[in-house]
Amino acid sequence: MNIDLAADVAGPVDGPPILFLHGGGQTRQSWGKAVIQASDRGFRAIALDLRGHGDSGWSPDGRYDLAVFADDLRCVLAQLERPPVLVGASLGGIMGMVVAAADPAAIRALVLVDISATIDMDGANEVIAFMNAGSEGFGSIEAAADAVSAYLPHRDKPRDSRGLAKNLRRRDGRWYWHWDPAFMSMVMDPKQQADGPTMLETAARGLTIPTLLIRGGRSRIVTEEGARAFLAMVPHADYVPIDGAHHMVAGEANDAFNDAVFAFADRQVEGSAQAGG
Repeated sequence: MNIDLAADVAGPVDGPPILFLHGGGQTRQSWGKAVIQASDRGFRAIALDLRGHGDSGWSPDGRYDLAVFADDLRCVLAQLERPPVLVGASLGGIMGMVVAAADPAAIRALVLVDISATIDMDGANEVIAFMNAGSEGFGSIEAAADAVSAYLPHRDKPRDSRGLAKNLRRRDGRWYWHWDPAFMSMVMDPKQQADGPTMLETAARGLTIPTLLIRGGRSRIVTEEGARAFLAMVPHADYVPIDGAHHMVAGEANDAFNDAVFAFADRQVEGSAQAGG
């Protein structure tokens, strides 16, 4: 079943493409200044809302397994004139790994943002608990902001919570997070949790394209041990830990994140130009 996917696009039409895929429970707005900086650097920047998130359509049949997300990515890639540098956070990175391992010609290079082949389930379950805690909605935007602050106590709470409204949807007098509630069936599926690491390890070992792993130095999703295990599986990969950042690296250390992403992306574009010339 076809659905519409929403995206923001910036930069020159003929610029090398760079595709940003957010994590589960996020939107295309989560990339901070990265899309603007990509445009300023001459990239054709595309930030996508995954199905069931943000302004994109919801699955008519309620399916949100990894195969569905990977197929969405393949459809998007087929519409690009050139393989992009793909920057994927969490779920977005998993999609990138799966597709790049199966079809390396479809993606120029891969940036994994705080996701690897080994996920710390204690940290992952904290994310799941936060997402489930909002399943009944909130009486106000301020109540949703309080929930975020409780989940992210290391972040300063914004003085004005109205900006959070873009991540919420109002239904029947209450405020709900922007994702389709059926999406939670994916993250709560014990079979996917059990099979996930094996599938991710298979995908990681199949990666042949240039790859960069960015890890939040204080992440509870990707531990340092998990990062090192990934580098053993993908020995050609680069690795940049960002001190002080947690799982949502782009939002917590945007400048350091952008420096790492574009130092890597620029090298891929330069290498491609030299190979073609």
